[in-house]
Amino acid sequence: MWLFLAFIAVPLIEITLFIQLGGAIGLWPTLAIVVITAMLGSWLIRRQGAIAMTSLRRSFSDLDDPSEHLAHGAMILFAGALLLTPGFFTDAVGFSLMVPTVRRAVFNFIRARVKVERFEMGGQAPRDPRHPHQPDIIEGEYQEVDPPKRPTHGPSGWTKH
Repeated sequence: MWLFLAFIAVPLIEITLFIQLGGAIGLWPTLAIVVITAMLGSWLIRRQGAIAMTSLRRSFSDLDDPSEHLAHGAMILFAGALLLTPGFFTDAVGFSLMVPTVRRAVFNFIRARVKVERFEMGGQAPRDPRHPHQPDIIEGEYQEVDPPKRPTHGPSGWTKH
């Protein structure tokens, strides 16, 4: 229901803002603002996205909880879609999501309402009760997949003795 209301409300808000701003400053300045915000937004997305990817990689290498960095990346991606969509309301929401403080507040708002049942990262493999004191032993079966390769031709004249 909320998604349906958003699909109705957002275009109505955008049309109203286009009419109001276009009447106040004219058609060409309004279109110039739309194009400039899209270009500025794409530049910001690349910059903020690179920072978010660096933070995400660092959290993976340090074995930290990556959920906040993943959420920041998702919000940057969503902000990019909003900034590339022509309109003033979507630009305002997109630019606000580009501010790290706003993203952190949105993340904390969502995190307070989501219950995580289980989170496990970097855990050890389950221990075999047959070998309780040897955690480095991994039992398994194997089978040769590729047969040994045979040469398709004899040695050249350069390699004969």
